[in-house]
Amino acid sequence: MSTAYLASLPRRHQAHENVGISSICSAHPMVIEATLRHGLKSGGPVLIEATCNQVNHEGGYTGMTPADFRRFVEEIASKVGFDTSRLILGGDHLGPNPWKSLPAEEALGKAEAMVEAFVKAGFTKIHLDTSMGCAGESVALADEVTAERAARLAAVSERAAKASGFDLPVYVIGTEVPIPGGAMEEIEELAVTDPEAALATVEVHRAAFAARGLEDAFARAIGVVVQPGVEYGNENIVFYDRAKAASLSAVLSKMPQFVFEAHSTDYQPVELLAGLVDDGFPILKVGPALTFAYREALYGLDQIAVELDGLSPEETLKHAMEEVLVGDPREWAKYYHGSDAEKRINRHFSYSDRIRYYWPQPKAVAAVTTLLTRLKGRQLPLPLISQYLGALYPAVADGRLAATPEALILANIERVVSTYAAAARTPAV
Repeated sequence: MSTAYLASLPRRHQAHENVGISSICSAHPMVIEATLRHGLKSGGPVLIEATCNQVNHEGGYTGMTPADFRRFVEEIASKVGFDTSRLILGGDHLGPNPWKSLPAEEALGKAEAMVEAFVKAGFTKIHLDTSMGCAGESVALADEVTAERAARLAAVSERAAKASGFDLPVYVIGTEVPIPGGAMEEIEELAVTDPEAALATVEVHRAAFAARGLEDAFARAIGVVVQPGVEYGNENIVFYDRAKAASLSAVLSKMPQFVFEAHSTDYQPVELLAGLVDDGFPILKVGPALTFAYREALYGLDQIAVELDGLSPEETLKHAMEEVLVGDPREWAKYYHGSDAEKRINRHFSYSDRIRYYWPQPKAVAAVTTLLTRLKGRQLPLPLISQYLGALYPAVADGRLAATPEALILANIERVVSTYAAAARTPAV
């Protein structure tokens, strides 16, 4: 039933209701737990999404298929007592991207199998992204080719949905955003999507769906991915400027079936996120900011352990993570530039948070376990919480938050979740 809330967003925007939903794009168990704990209190639907690289029918970089990911989320929901009838699962950037080094037909065949797996597993928000060229093709494809390929995947999705027993999916089209995971360098300013380009995206997809007899599926397309002028680099954030996006926002009056989906909204302050919702971008996607908050809490606890036990630098979690990162540079080397010192800082503290790919590695898991075991059952002094986890200090000091490592980590992540919830103003169901 919660999928119906997504389907209602265009109508609600046209009625000036100014409500939306945050899209939690993460597979980290503590992020999922913090999200569901917040959802338990808020009473609204919770949207959790997985990307094509992260989760797919071949396992993705998490090793999870879509069915595995559903079980993973539902197990955490059971742990915290969250009613899964309020859970919406989404598949993000579904298309040939994980296999774009292959010839187009082979890559699209794999994309079809992936979409089928997502929809059969009950993912009911489907972002179709076929914009990337495959082997021998240009990097970016013509709109007509992109739309035809998206319609091809939608046909697979519709067949799978009818046999799934879950709600029929709603669709998001378009892809005018940087690569998943954030920009690769510092960004000063971004061009906002041209309003006519947004209209053209809708019409070229409408025609491609109709050519395959998929009018019913297109009637469930609710969102278009555009660039509202928000992004983050390694060390800077491009903040939302409502004036610059005004003409793009206004074009929604010409396409009342749709709202816009805002990617890369991480680190925007709540008042700007609320502005995005009011301006017709009610689907707020957030990912790295959540694991950034996880790392922030761990490193705060790491410093508390240093103070309590007089640890040497070589005994810290941060030192262990530096060894992991330097020993395997594949996930950060092409993103972080500059001097050795600049790269070292970015490895740990970059807004793009590429350290998130390393937490599942055995050495990282062992180092986190060592830290949490060291602090388990101990009274963490309030002055040290004030010093190293200052944002959490007021809740600890007045007794609303237990000063235990797990509670502090979850609370720091939930601070981000609650910022998005406050901006989206998602009603209870």
